[in-house]
Amino acid sequence: MALIDHPEGDYRFLPGIAPYSCGVVARPGFEIVHCVFDHELSYREGLDRISGTLRTAGRPLAALCGIELRSPAPFTFEGFAELNREYAAILQSWGIFVDGANPVARTNVAPVYGAPHEVVLHGFSYTRPTKEHSRRTFVVAGGGELPEGKLDAESIIARGDVSAEGLERKAAFVLGLMHHRMRALGGDWSLVTAVDVYTRHSLDGIIRNVFAEQLSGAWRKGLSWYVTDPPVREIEFEMDLRGVVNEIVLT
Repeated sequence: MALIDHPEGDYRFLPGIAPYSCGVVARPGFEIVHCVFDHELSYREGLDRISGTLRTAGRPLAALCGIELRSPAPFTFEGFAELNREYAAILQSWGIFVDGANPVARTNVAPVYGAPHEVVLHGFSYTRPTKEHSRRTFVVAGGGELPEGKLDAESIIARGDVSAEGLERKAAFVLGLMHHRMRALGGDWSLVTAVDVYTRHSLDGIIRNVFAEQLSGAWRKGLSWYVTDPPVREIEFEMDLRGVVNEIVLT
């Protein structure tokens, strides 16, 4: 997959499917900043907050390059498609799309404990100019055990198999997906600052048998396990990655 320039957002993106891209990387002279909210906001209210944050930072709406959502429960594939249509229409109205493609990377998961009552905005990423460093900064979008370009139950890797072997097969596939996207963005494990894992299942065997050797330089920074379900029923394991210099908590 070839990277596409966002002419106004100061980043390049890896094309994905209609609702989101597979990842983004800042252009030279710019960095991606990652932000999280310290409280829940409905995703529509959250988008308003993003707009205000970008305006205060002197950045255009097109600088938005990553979104993180939390949902009450996993969707059916049909329900997920409905959410995606509404979400994509908002971003398109902002003028963010490039030649009809949504460039914004996204992660959307459903917490097992303390789930919200509606879809909420957990965090976002945007670009800004930087003279402080020349480090490559990037965000790899969330991905589960589905091949690129697929969004149907029949394509799920090891569908319905939540045995230790089945989960390790799923995890190995997702880790490979993350690695492929990261390398396509020009990143490597030494630049990764956050490895996020989203599953309700134990990571013990997965860490020992799948992650131990492959995460290489990322181990020094550890990984974050979110006890969540991926956004669609029957998908069991999801990950995302990022490599940034600045992380901000918004009150």
